Amino acid sequence: MHAQTPGLFITGTDTEVGKTYVAAMMARDLRASGRRVGVYKPAASGARMVDGRLVSDDALRLWEAAGRPGPLEQVCPQVFEAPLAPHLAARAEGKQLDADLLQQGIEPWRAASDFVLVEGAGGLMSPLGDDLYVADLALRFGYPLVVVTRNTLGTINQTLQTLLAAAHFRGRLSVAGMVLNHPTRSPGDVSIETNRQQLIHHCRSPLLAEVGHGAAQFDRQVDWWALGQAAVSR
Repeated sequence: MHAQTPGLFITGTDTEVGKTYVAAMMARDLRASGRRVGVYKPAASGARMVDGRLVSDDALRLWEAAGRPGPLEQVCPQVFEAPLAPHLAARAEGKQLDADLLQQGIEPWRAASDFVLVEGAGGLMSPLGDDLYVADLALRFGYPLVVVTRNTLGTINQTLQTLLAAAHFRGRLSVAGMVLNHPTRSPGDVSIETNRQQLIHHCRSPLLAEVGHGAAQFDRQVDWWALGQAAVSR
């Protein structure tokens, strides 16, 4: 791989697992270490209208966490209102998702940042077109994956399926590790007490950290810079 700005690609085992929450925490950690952090979300749907323009709440959270680097529109160049897969949301508005922009929109961040965090839409196999998937962008950018998984019943299966997809999609995708997140309170879900150890036991990729519900910090310190730098040095 050619030399490039180091980075990580944050994906999830499902929707609503807390990818943005975790990515924002990562951005704050990297900023605290003195890094200039770029944040990029290639496309977003389910946006809201603010002062006559569509705004992605996810992009806004990433931008704020990174210290507002560059214009907000550069964080997510393609924003749509309908809560559908981005290419379908675009069609609902009489538009078309720009596949070239999905891939090229990262370049300003690579040029202006020490480290780039990319957050995909949905999971690895979420479609971005008729034959384009989030995993295609992860493969194109070359950044190791951070897989965010939700601490709830069923997470072992979902996580293993995501790791299998990473291992077998077109070209093998590198996985830096997993983050176990608690996006919602789940009273009565006894799997919460065992999921962490089960993930460690069943998954070859390391469990990097856990995030408690509403927590502002990871349960352990993670060297995100080293994880992203590894791809550049290969």
